[in-house]
Amino acid sequence: MSKSVNIKDLNVYYSDFMAVQDVTMDIAPRSVTAFIGPSGCGKSTLLRTLNRMHEVIPGAHVQGQVLVDGDDLYGAGVDPVTVRRQIGMVFQRPNPFPTMSIKENVLAGVRLNNKRIPRATAEALVEKSLQGANLWNEVKDRLDKPGQGLSGGQQQRLCIARAIAVEPEVLLMDEPCSALDPISTLAVEDLINELKDSYTVVIVTHNMQQAARVSDKTAFFNIAGTGKPGRLIEYSDTTTIFNNPVQQATEDYVSGRFG
Repeated sequence: MSKSVNIKDLNVYYSDFMAVQDVTMDIAPRSVTAFIGPSGCGKSTLLRTLNRMHEVIPGAHVQGQVLVDGDDLYGAGVDPVTVRRQIGMVFQRPNPFPTMSIKENVLAGVRLNNKRIPRATAEALVEKSLQGANLWNEVKDRLDKPGQGLSGGQQQRLCIARAIAVEPEVLLMDEPCSALDPISTLAVEDLINELKDSYTVVIVTHNMQQAARVSDKTAFFNIAGTGKPGRLIEYSDTTTIFNNPVQQATEDYVSGRFG
């Protein structure tokens, strides 16, 4: 189920403005890759190109290739909706659908894909997805209650359950813990460690300790100045990035000297 992601010579634009320049990197299946770097260096923008969410913004476009198991997501005739089904996204702020119950939130993506599923199958999928998001035991007795009635950390795990219910191959997370308290953050981090057994996970984080805790590989991005594009400075095993980076800029960032 989990797939490799290969980014080749990728430039990302908002109309004429180049936001990210010349990124090439290979992301292994069944691993967690963290994108780190100062604000405005293109981490979230790059993340959004990996499931074609970037182009939802008018004028946004890319040059280069994003290959998932060798298939170019930006190839001729590729349907972006299909891409987004294969590559799930969890956003910075938990966003359960306000009018839906916990159960219906989990099934929302599946129903959106026009899949009619028998009731027994739906119930099994809800349980499996909530188990996968480490949330089942907390909510199994109130599946028909509103998703928005959960705590922030539970809402974020509900959104993860919703993302994995459609059985994606890759899971993208854009600062998934930035709105959460430390205990909820720990729960989501534990979950990320488990998810990599089944998925290729890519996470954007501003939290250095989090990147060190959850990721196998880390990509450090930087920006030369306002109005300049973000660039990939260094990409390696997480232990190397934090303990023995090659680039001085990487060392300055991870040691807290700037950013």
